[in-house]
Amino acid sequence: MNPSWYSYDMRRIHLLTQATFLAMVATAMAGCGSAFQPVPTVQAATTMVTVVVSGTANDQLTEFALSLEGITLTSQSGKTVNLLAGSQATEFIHINSGIEPLFTVSIPQDVYTSAAATVGGASFWCTTLIPATGGLDTSIFSYGQTPTANVTVQLASPVKVSGASMGLNLSLAVAQSATYAQCAPQGGSDPYAITPTFNLTPIALLAQATSPANGKVIGLNGQISAVAAGTKSFVVTLPINENARVLSVSAAASVEYQGINGFADLAVGTFVNVDGAVQVDGSLAATRISVEDPAATTVLEGPLLFVSNVEPGLVIFGRQEQGALYGTTGECCGLNFSFGSALFQISGQLANVKNLPFLPSFTAATMVAGQNVSLATASQMRNGSFPYTPLSTVTLKPQVINGTISGTSSDGAFTIYTVELADYDLFGVLATQPGQTTVLNSPGEVRVYVDNDTVELNTQQLAVGNTLRFYGLVFNDNGTLRMDCAQINDGVAINPVASAAAQSHLEQGQAKIVFAGKIPKQTFEIVSPKL
Repeated sequence: MNPSWYSYDMRRIHLLTQATFLAMVATAMAGCGSAFQPVPTVQAATTMVTVVVSGTANDQLTEFALSLEGITLTSQSGKTVNLLAGSQATEFIHINSGIEPLFTVSIPQDVYTSAAATVGGASFWCTTLIPATGGLDTSIFSYGQTPTANVTVQLASPVKVSGASMGLNLSLAVAQSATYAQCAPQGGSDPYAITPTFNLTPIALLAQATSPANGKVIGLNGQISAVAAGTKSFVVTLPINENARVLSVSAAASVEYQGINGFADLAVGTFVNVDGAVQVDGSLAATRISVEDPAATTVLEGPLLFVSNVEPGLVIFGRQEQGALYGTTGECCGLNFSFGSALFQISGQLANVKNLPFLPSFTAATMVAGQNVSLATASQMRNGSFPYTPLSTVTLKPQVINGTISGTSSDGAFTIYTVELADYDLFGVLATQPGQTTVLNSPGEVRVYVDNDTVELNTQQLAVGNTLRFYGLVFNDNGTLRMDCAQINDGVAINPVASAAAQSHLEQGQAKIVFAGKIPKQTFEIVSPKL
C-alpha cells in the first residue's frame, strides 16, 4: 500500500461519499492484503407479525365476504410498509366474536400511526320473507371492485411493533360496512353501499390462549390436505369463501379428540372442526380436534332457513361450504337437503352441556329455523325436488346472537339472562313461515345460561337494558329458545340508523360507484306434498 496515497485520501474523506470511500479502501486493502474490513451495513430490527381477522356484527346480515388485496402501515416518520402481497378472501359473519389467522409477515420495528387497505370484490347477504307470499328471500348486494375511498382502517392508538413476534387483529365493523334500503326490494333494485370499515388492534399471542383476545381460535372448519404423522401435524384447506386458504395445525399431547380415537384416524380428505392457539408463525396448536362425520365427502355450515312439516326436508344458507358437491366455486343462497336417515348430534365444543338445568335436545323434531348447523353427506346426488340430497349427519353448532337484556334470574350454578332480539334476527323473521315442523312460543327472545365456564370479554355490564353479543349453542326447548353460553362480547347497535352522510353515499353509489345493482334473488318454498 502507498502510505502517502492513504493519508491523502483520508484527508479528503469529507469530499467523498461513504460508498465511494469504502470501495476505494476495499480495493486498496485487497491489493496489499490488509486486515482492514469494510464497515458493515446495520440492518433494522424486524418483528414477525401474525395478522388475524375477526368480525363485529349484529344479527342483520347472513353473510359478509370480501377480498383483501393490500394492507399497509405508515410509521410516525412517514415510512410505509406493505403487509399483504396478493389477494386474501374471507367471510366475517362466521368469525363474529372469534378470530382466524390470515397471514404472517416480517416488518420493521417502529411506531405506526395509520393504516390502509385495498379491497377487491365485496358482497353481503340478507334474509327475509317476501311480504306478498311469505316465501323465503335471500338477497345479495355486491361490488366487483370496491372503490378505495370506501375503505377505512381505524387505529384506536398508534401501533408499536416490537419484540420477536406479535399479533394484529383486523376486525370488520360489519354494521358500518353495509348500507341498504331494504332486504327484499319490490320492483327493481334499491341503492346500497359497501364501505368496509376495519379496526386494527395489537393482540397478544399466548401459547396457552384462553380466548380470541389472546389468540384462541374456536370452531375452525377445514378439510385435511396433508398429514405429517411424525410430527403429529396436518394442513387444512379452509372452506371455499376463504379463498382456499391453508393453515398448518399441530396436535399437542393434551389435545382432545372428538368423533375419532386419536391422531392416527386423521387422513387426507377428512373434515375437521378445531379449537387451538395461534402460534407466532401463524400456525395453530390444536386443543380440540373434532371429526363430526368421518365418511363425509361434503360439509357445509350456516343457519337453518326452513324445516318442512310435509317431508323430511330442510333449507340451509351455506355460509361455509366445502367438498365434492361444491368443488371450488360453491353455491349461493338456500340449499335443499333431505334428513330422513340423518344422525342428529350436538357439537362437543362446549363441555358443560351436561350440566344445564334443562334437557338439551337437538333432533329432527326440535330443530328450528335460525339455528346454526353443520350438514354432512357422502352422496353425489343433486335433485331439485324431494327427495333432495340425503344427509348423513346434522350437527348443532355454536352461534352468536346480539340482543338486549330484559331480565335476569338464576338456576343452580347458572345465571339466566332473558335477551330480546332485533326484528331482523332470523329466529323471529323465519318463525312465521307456513309449513314448518316447529313453532316457537317467543321467537324474539332467548334465555341465555351463563356459568363459570363462560368467557366474559365484555366491558359493558351484564345488566338490564344493555346490548351484548352471546356465543353458544341455541336449543329449542319445547318452543323456548335457550342458549348454553360460552363467550360474551360487547354488543352492536340493534337498529343502526343511516346517517345523512350514509344516505347521501347511497345516492352517490348509484351514480358514481359503478352501481352493480342486485344479483337476482332466489326464493325457496318447501311446501310440496311428499312424493
